Amino acid sequence: MPRIVEAIVTTTNAAGVPHIAPLGLIEDGAGWIIAPFKPSRTLDNLMANPAAVASHTGDVRVFAGCITGRRDWPTVPADVVKGVRLKDAVSHWELAVERISEDDVRPRFHCRIVHAASHSVWSGYNRAEAAVLELAVLSTRLSMLPPEKIDAELKYLEIAISKTAGPRETEAWEWLMERIRAYRSGNAEAASKK
Repeated sequence: MPRIVEAIVTTTNAAGVPHIAPLGLIEDGAGWIIAPFKPSRTLDNLMANPAAVASHTGDVRVFAGCITGRRDWPTVPADVVKGVRLKDAVSHWELAVERISEDDVRPRFHCRIVHAASHSVWSGYNRAEAAVLELAVLSTRLSMLPPEKIDAELKYLEIAISKTAGPRETEAWEWLMERIRAYRSGNAEAASKK
């Protein structure tokens, strides 16, 4: 399995309007692959402007927020590519698309880092923050997984939340649980905010 780094990826459309999305970047030798699903705004933006910025943040609310329709996070202009990064990122990579591998479900944009910068010291994720990241990924795959798998994952992840969550992790967790509850109650519109 290749290494996957969870990041907040910003892309811009032809008019320069940014879009923020949580994505797992796939290590590809010295480069990274962005593989957005069809259809998606990230895919459309990469086709219009073949560049992206991967922001690395210690605030897991950004991941949970983007998945649950809360995308209004402060940004600043990127240094080299046309785009923006998260203002509060601990570090970021600016990526240029070098080639595209077509796919019916998830085209792969093979990128190289054209600029990288660190903005603050980061001590890593605690168990609750890691649990929120896992729940964020799980909540985007609800229609792909059997209910018993989702229940088992939730039960395990709740241990870390109950033992180590602070206010930010608790807030992010609740946003994601609202999404899961909406999905389970049949409210597809509320559950599909992305």
